[in-house]
Amino acid sequence: MRKLIVTGLATIGCAALGEFAEKAFGGKDPRRCSLDEWAGQALTFFLLPLGGGLRDLLVVAAAGFVAFRLFDIIKPPPARGAQRLPAGWGIVADDLVAAVYANVACQLLLRLGLGL
Repeated sequence: MRKLIVTGLATIGCAALGEFAEKAFGGKDPRRCSLDEWAGQALTFFLLPLGGGLRDLLVVAAAGFVAFRLFDIIKPPPARGAQRLPAGWGIVADDLVAAVYANVACQLLLRLGLGL
């Protein structure tokens, strides 16, 4: 539940402050604006299995981080198109789409592949 709260708050914050961030830092989706990454990471880890120990937790953390970064860089459809949304919505939408892809990939890998 906390992950959804973080996702929601970061999404709302990014949407509200996106236009300001673009003007203040220059350009579309400025690197200094990281609320979109918070939203994406939180959604990536939503309902992932944690396993039974520290090793499993580290595997889940690494898989989620790598999967989110991979899909955030690749930007499979409709992530790239989502960037065209106005201001803050365009900043955060592509990360949320990447997070859905990352979550599904991690669910399959961790539950079916590693049996967590």
